[in-house]
This record gives sequence, structure tokens and C-alpha cells, in this order.
Amino acid sequence: MTDLHHTPTDEVEATRRSRLPAAIRAMRPKQWTKNVLVLTAPLASGQLFQVDVIWRVALAFVAFCLVSATVYLINDARDVEEDRLHPKKRFRPIAAGELKVPAALTLAAINGVLGFAIGYLVSIPLGIVLTVYLAVQIVYSVFLKHLPVIDLAIVASGFLLRAMAGGLAAGIALSQWFLLVAAFGSLFMVAGKRYSEMVALGAEAGTRRSLERYSSSYLRFAWTIAAAMVLMAYSLWAFENGHKGPWDVPWTTISIAPFTLALYQYALEVDRGEAGEPEDVVLSDRVLQCLGLVWLVLVSVAVFVK
Repeated sequence: MTDLHHTPTDEVEATRRSRLPAAIRAMRPKQWTKNVLVLTAPLASGQLFQVDVIWRVALAFVAFCLVSATVYLINDARDVEEDRLHPKKRFRPIAAGELKVPAALTLAAINGVLGFAIGYLVSIPLGIVLTVYLAVQIVYSVFLKHLPVIDLAIVASGFLLRAMAGGLAAGIALSQWFLLVAAFGSLFMVAGKRYSEMVALGAEAGTRRSLERYSSSYLRFAWTIAAAMVLMAYSLWAFENGHKGPWDVPWTTISIAPFTLALYQYALEVDRGEAGEPEDVVLSDRVLQCLGLVWLVLVSVAVFVK
């Protein structure tokens, strides 16, 4: 077993643990930022701020938060012994012994029932997406978690299904370019996550079975190819829609620049081994946030301003 020494980081984590009840922290509210992806399809279509669309998307966000919390609780309950060997994951409430496994599974069931109730009330397609998401994640956790490549594909599918959920909840058609950007963007983030975990853990990477069959060169290859594909797909969409927007300015074409720079900035975090938790990168990297804001303004002008 890895010798885990008390460090200042431990003290920071202990302080953080005391701020919220263990049951709330076990649902990983910080990771709910991933569910903002439900906004992407309505945003790209220019329908986000229609009253009927925005409330459906808001409910889709809540439903995904609840169902994803179910997945986190089940995963942490299953991986409790493995997480105790990890320098960061050992502070999770279940691994740390703050929340018992039976209590965690009960909480998972409650979240799942509420999430599915909301999802199916909003729309049948959204409910189906939530069902597929939960089923895939459970099968992954029980049977497929330690299979290379399949591991990348299934974790990436979670991001893709989130991106699809907003459009399906609001009855918005999903374009081929949107699906390509979402799919390869998801694969880029997941391959980058695994690469960062390997770099950050170093000699301790063997404590995570999901990393055992990967090499750093393979994961670098995977996230590099995914980054190239997402940039190409986004650029093709941007050029195809470059005529849209006011004052005859190709706003979506211009948006390729901040999109590319944001991709490079995120790749820098991956290369440093600091993208093991994508939501932490998004919430802490000021350069990435600024580039994202510029990109959002350009795309918003293109799709909303007539």
C-alpha cells in the first residue's frame, strides 16, 4: 500500500470536507458543472432564450445533476478500497468513512428516482437519454471499467449524452457538425483526463487499474487525434454558418480563433498533468475562461442578433 503522508494539502482537503455534509459532498456538486453541456445544442441553434426551451433545458440540467449524482455514489461505493489508495480520492466521503456504503446506495436510489421523474416529465427522449446514461455507466462500473479504449469511449459518452440532452429536451434537431464536435470534444477531454492522471500519479499510477494498460504515448496520441478532429469539425460548422449574423461579419468564422486557443490552453493543462478533473480546469484557469467568454460572445452574436 502507498505510504500516505500528512501534507498541507491534506489540511486543505479536511477544511473543505467540513463545509458541506458528507451526503452532499458524496454527490460531487462541483462536477455538476459538466451538466452545463445541456445548454450547447439550444445555444448553437439560437433557441436558448425562448421561454419554452429555457425551462425545459433548466429541468434537463437538474435531471442530469440528480442522475449523475446517482452514478458518482454507485462508483464511489464500488471503488471504496481503490480510492483509499489514491492521493486525492481518498478524501471522498465514502472512501474516508464519513458516509457508509449502504447509506450511499440509498441516496443513489433516491436521486435516480427524482432524476428520472423529472426527465420523463419533460420529454420522453430526455428520459431515454438519462436511462441510457445510467445503464451505460453502471455496466461500465461493473464490467467494463478496466478495459482499455472501451474505458475512454464510455466515459466520453457521458459528455456526449449531456450535450445531446438539452436539444432532445427542447425538441431541437441535432446537426451532424454538432454531434461530431460533441463526440470528439468528449473524447479529447477523457483521454486528456487519463493522461493527466498518469502524469500526476507518476509511480503511483498502478493504484488505478484503469491506467494499467495505457501508456503515456498512447494517451497523448488519443487526445491529440481527438483535438484535431474536434477542431476540424468545429471549423467546418463555422465556415458553413459564416454568413449568419449582423453587419455581414462572419462571426462564427471568427470564433474559430478563440475556440482554437481555448483548445490549446486546455491541452497545456493536460500536458502538465493538471486536467485530471476537467471541471477544476474550467473553474480555475482564467485564460481558458476569458477565451471561452470571447468565443461565447462571438457565437451569441451570430445566432441571436439579427
